[in-house]
Amino acid sequence: MTDSFQFSSLPKIIFGPGKRNELAAELSSRGNKVLLLTGSSSVHNSGHGDEIITALKTANLELKHEVIAHEPSPSLIDQIVEKYRPSGIQVIVAVGGGSVMDAGKAISAMIPVDGSIRDYLEGVGEKKHPGDKIPFIAMPTTSGTGSEMTKNAVISEVGEKGFKKSLRHENFIPEVAIIDPEMMLSCPAKLTAASGMDAFTQLLESYLSTKANPMTDALALQGLKQIKKYLLRAFLEGEQNMEARSGMALAAMFSGITLAHAGLGLVHGFASPLGGFYYIPHGVACGSLMAPVFATTIDNLQDQPEHPAIKKLIIISKVFADFKYKQDMEYLHAFKEKLIHITTLLEVPMLSEFGLKEEGIQKIVDCTSHKNHPVRLTNDQLINALQLRI
Repeated sequence: MTDSFQFSSLPKIIFGPGKRNELAAELSSRGNKVLLLTGSSSVHNSGHGDEIITALKTANLELKHEVIAHEPSPSLIDQIVEKYRPSGIQVIVAVGGGSVMDAGKAISAMIPVDGSIRDYLEGVGEKKHPGDKIPFIAMPTTSGTGSEMTKNAVISEVGEKGFKKSLRHENFIPEVAIIDPEMMLSCPAKLTAASGMDAFTQLLESYLSTKANPMTDALALQGLKQIKKYLLRAFLEGEQNMEARSGMALAAMFSGITLAHAGLGLVHGFASPLGGFYYIPHGVACGSLMAPVFATTIDNLQDQPEHPAIKKLIIISKVFADFKYKQDMEYLHAFKEKLIHITTLLEVPMLSEFGLKEEGIQKIVDCTSHKNHPVRLTNDQLINALQLRI
């Protein structure tokens, strides 16, 4: 018998090459005072930045523009909100990577309310957001976070007492998500790798999550098949391979839907304190730890053949296998090797490159959540996973 579950609303999804051209119409139907957020280079490197801005101005939209150069912090959000709160902004559009979309989502949510975003962050503030917001449209230029599908904005403050926390409400789901793979052709190989590993992690963790349901399973499994087929091709041939870019854009979109409904696991449990204490890009943190975390997860579950997670891991191992008609243990072993191989081919950096040292490992472990991970790793196993990446 299928267990009961809930599935929340999704944005209006406009997917496909050239669909960026529908942005002006989607904006003008919601108001003419527009705040456009972009990354420091992604939109303009795509060759479509001036085209988009010209189209919006031609549509007689009153356009303001802000650049989000890094992962959004409370001070950055507060500064932009303070600047535009009195200006009567009617709609916000974010064109960029996950950081830009998270910033747009947060600014959309904070303009209608008083106070700092700190007051409303999970685990930081004590206020509950009422859910009021400015209409928000998301257009990703990377295939990674799936933020265009989610109800939360991730806000970071890096330092000794740093954090990576969410501003979350059901109403914060974007009204519209325009996903145009042509916008991703110019995404650099290094960013393609990091964002692709983030999507890979989100799909695998939500598939194995203790909160997974039949709908998230179906989407996650399909997304993982897209990862198998297209991640390395997007990394190696990203400037000209539209099929690979489209496949990865679809995988990232599915990952956003599945994480929003099934939650994430231990790799993201690691990524939160790593991103709070060190300037480690989120996709790098996830990509770096996928292989050691899931190798240990498989080792801890392999003697429990009836465990739901090991059954799913066998399915995924077969998806990623380069052979057929073997024993289950051979598939699981091959999957562990495949994760190491992908991490190596994508040139995912070691965490030590961003300042993590042996003496900082226990602090990370102490702040790491197992969230919805299907099995709990020991303290020594958590330490070992980090040691393998320094």
